[in-house]
Amino acid sequence: MTTVSEMNNCNLSAVLHSKQDLRIDETPIPEPNENEVQLAIGSVGICGSDLKYWMYGKCGRHVLVNPMVIGHEASGTVTKLGSGVKNMKLGDRVAIEPGVPCRLCRVCKEGRYNLCPDIKFCATPPVDGNLGRYYTHAADFCWKLPDHVSLDEGAMLEPLAVCVYGCQRGAVSVGSSVLVCGAGPVGIMTMLVAKTLGASEVCITDIDDNRLTFAKKLGASYTVKVTTDDCQQLASDIRNAMTSAPDVTLECSGSDQSLKTGILVTKSGGCVVLIGRGSLEVTIPIVNAATREVDIKGVFRYANW
Repeated sequence: MTTVSEMNNCNLSAVLHSKQDLRIDETPIPEPNENEVQLAIGSVGICGSDLKYWMYGKCGRHVLVNPMVIGHEASGTVTKLGSGVKNMKLGDRVAIEPGVPCRLCRVCKEGRYNLCPDIKFCATPPVDGNLGRYYTHAADFCWKLPDHVSLDEGAMLEPLAVCVYGCQRGAVSVGSSVLVCGAGPVGIMTMLVAKTLGASEVCITDIDDNRLTFAKKLGASYTVKVTTDDCQQLASDIRNAMTSAPDVTLECSGSDQSLKTGILVTKSGGCVVLIGRGSLEVTIPIVNAATREVDIKGVFRYANW
């Protein structure tokens, strides 16, 4: 019989050995290095990237070669302090910002450390993630949670950061007219962030009625169900639903057709932000965007929590 004490001394982790080969393995309990903390993990979300690694053994340009602990949307409680840690104490509850950059290169010093070529990101090969009992992380990339925020809510801060950063890239502000493409978890949160930032109207699209109904309950000004592959027709449907062409389109579905529609429907001088991930190469109406000065911006994770 395994006692509670014995269970606390093992580190069961979700380890992906190869595509569609996910196992619960006992892994060594990591000890914190200098300026790191050891965490007892409290909650971990499942990201689309975790699903892609499991299904295909790769996500974008990142390929699984060796077994890897999955998970990067996490929170936990500090159980050990490495030398030099001054901003944390035992028992602190934290959200984990999963990417740790070099802090020294040009993009790091410019504040865009998410683009650091040497960033170490949880559950991005070959770096292990944090879907286990214990995990160590740089103390300065752990963020203390207020008492009223649960560990489950703390784990949601990572995907929320994607949505906030996407809205920042699109300069969503008071009075903005916003289109969100895709009413999945990221799309819904992006809609909520846009409203919090002061957007006057937010339209959201999806292929699923239930998702659109849920988005409407949470405050979407308009919903449009995608029923056609004709991007021009869909753009017309969106324009008819909204009071004006959107200032900003936030593409959260990862659909190539959705990206094309976003370019066509966004107002001249507006902005399209790619939060979702579609094909590695996409044919888009680039001349339409260029002659109407529709800016197309990418989003890679987030920076400056």
